[in-house]
Amino acid sequence: MKSPFHLSKKEMQSYGYKIVDIIVDHYADEESKKPVSKASRQEMDSIFLSEAPDHASPADEVLDFVTENVLPNSNISSHPKSFSFVPGPSNFISAMADSLATGFNIFSGGWIVSPAAAELEIVTLNWLLKMFNFPVTKGGGIFTSGGSMANLTALVTARRIKCGSDFSDAVIYLSDQAHSSNIKAIRVIGFKEEQVKIIPTDLEFKFSINKLKNEIARDKLEGKKPFCIIASAGTTNTGTVDPLDTLADICEKENLWFHIDGAYGGAAILSKKGSKILQGIERADSLTVDPHKWFFQPYEIGCLLVKDASWLSNTFSEKPEYLRDIEGNESEINFYDYGIQLTRRFRALKFYMSIKTYGLNAFKKAITYNIDLTEETEDILRKSKNWEIVSPATLAIINFRFNPIGKNLKEEELDKLNQEISSRVVASKEALLVTTVLQNQVVIRMCLINPKTTIKHVKDTLSQCEAFAKEVFLEWKM
Repeated sequence: MKSPFHLSKKEMQSYGYKIVDIIVDHYADEESKKPVSKASRQEMDSIFLSEAPDHASPADEVLDFVTENVLPNSNISSHPKSFSFVPGPSNFISAMADSLATGFNIFSGGWIVSPAAAELEIVTLNWLLKMFNFPVTKGGGIFTSGGSMANLTALVTARRIKCGSDFSDAVIYLSDQAHSSNIKAIRVIGFKEEQVKIIPTDLEFKFSINKLKNEIARDKLEGKKPFCIIASAGTTNTGTVDPLDTLADICEKENLWFHIDGAYGGAAILSKKGSKILQGIERADSLTVDPHKWFFQPYEIGCLLVKDASWLSNTFSEKPEYLRDIEGNESEINFYDYGIQLTRRFRALKFYMSIKTYGLNAFKKAITYNIDLTEETEDILRKSKNWEIVSPATLAIINFRFNPIGKNLKEEELDKLNQEISSRVVASKEALLVTTVLQNQVVIRMCLINPKTTIKHVKDTLSQCEAFAKEVFLEWKM
């Protein structure tokens, strides 16, 4: 009896080649498309909402339907004019590597199931440990679905190492610019609101050291147990890097766990400017990096690095009876013992194949280009009578607002104006450019980590913003 999912070799080849052609055309024609897709729930329901079918449909018909309706109704995060959030530039080699890993359905949890998958994860993690000057012999890590899961894994580990089973009096410290995934992780692992101290940042959006020291001293006097500081190596809002060396000194003095969230900015270690800004990152106990951001990998691949691999295995290892036959020696790592997931996809393959194919120098060149491009953008904005820099170019992120000289607009007018400019740019679908809030001001944020983005893409978008501003002035009689 044939499997109900059987396809002949010829049918599989024809179907597979068609999908590869679709992906290749997407990469080749990406810039000619609009980066933004907008649709309401009602519009999506009208296309997709249906009961699960009992009977088969021709595979090509289903693929054509997806190509015509799913792909065009998704933003293109790898588009050179996708400036918002953290774009996902990706690369073709990694996309194909993901296809291989999925096509062979490789389980990347235990050594005996796939020694090659485990070995490649060890190898690529060692590459990262060396990049960040973590100890390769003793250190370790694990690939996760993204930075959120890496941060969660780090905090579970920190809680066990520093607090044991009783964390009722423990206190954790992070800045008001720390990524929201840290707050979510803290909540998930059972900390109460009063155990979480959010420290205000200074005018450069960095951890206020004096306020942090005051909070730690006060908590100790009240009989609480400070146990962890979370620093940012490239905040999502501004690209800002906290004073890592100073925070590391505090952690050493107070015997606190030092976790650095470098999900956004960690990859900048590959550039000269970034390496200088990230000084002190090697002093972390645990470090989150996100290859699907500035290491140009497809979603999903995050990573947690730790100074001592045993911290992970001692925190997450379980030995159920049904796994007793697959426990190898200590050098043959079972990565399900290093994190929360038992069943894991083979994430390391795309990272391995892309670095082996392009070479690390290509990644260094791309990251350096991104940083220089953002600084060039800052120069353009500063020479204009229309724009005001709110947060300067930092690790390929810049924040600014339309505030023309001579208009003397009130703060509420400026907020409303810049929000409207952003809304009209997005509505045009020509660029994805949204706002954030800094120092109680609505500002336009631009993240330039795509190596395909040129200064022309930036200039064209700024010109579009200025044109929309003129329209708004006329409509609102400002």
